[in-house]
Amino acid sequence: MVAPVAMIGGWLLAEGFAPGFDPVARTISELATAAVPHPGVMTAGLLVTGAAHVVTAAGLRGVRVAGRLGLALGGIATAAVGLLPLDVVPRAHGIAAGVAFGALALWPAVSARRDGPWPLRPSVVVPATAVLLGLLGWFVAEAAAGGPVEGLAERAVAAAESLAPLALVLALRAASSSRRRAGSS
Repeated sequence: MVAPVAMIGGWLLAEGFAPGFDPVARTISELATAAVPHPGVMTAGLLVTGAAHVVTAAGLRGVRVAGRLGLALGGIATAAVGLLPLDVVPRAHGIAAGVAFGALALWPAVSARRDGPWPLRPSVVVPATAVLLGLLGWFVAEAAAGGPVEGLAERAVAAAESLAPLALVLALRAASSSRRRAGSS
């Protein structure tokens, strides 16, 4: 639950400290630059989100190693986004953001297990990955065109990517509880 609270709460709090900031047009990364009054708020949100993804990846028992590594990579890259401000090191920031968004969009698909519990079955994780990739594609298209809703597109993909691990954990817990109840009947 920490990742979505840190990511979404981080940008909402940072926006509250930046009067006149347009979250529909402007990116999350801009909230961690010297152009806003308190860049440390969004930087902290990115660092905590990244750490939460790494911790979640370490605790996802039963998930394929490739999926756990993908989630951890996304977490490390998210933290790097916070440590590499857009206004100081734009190229490194962009690379870190690309790795983070890509890894966090793809990790569900590489977690798939045909023989695993239902939340890990390809019929669940492949469509989830398709949604994440669709949102990422929207953001990339907006960013490339300098679109008027670039910030909104980024927030949509960032929110979804921060919520996906929580959704999987909750679904795995529900599946495990169902198996235990069925086994005790």
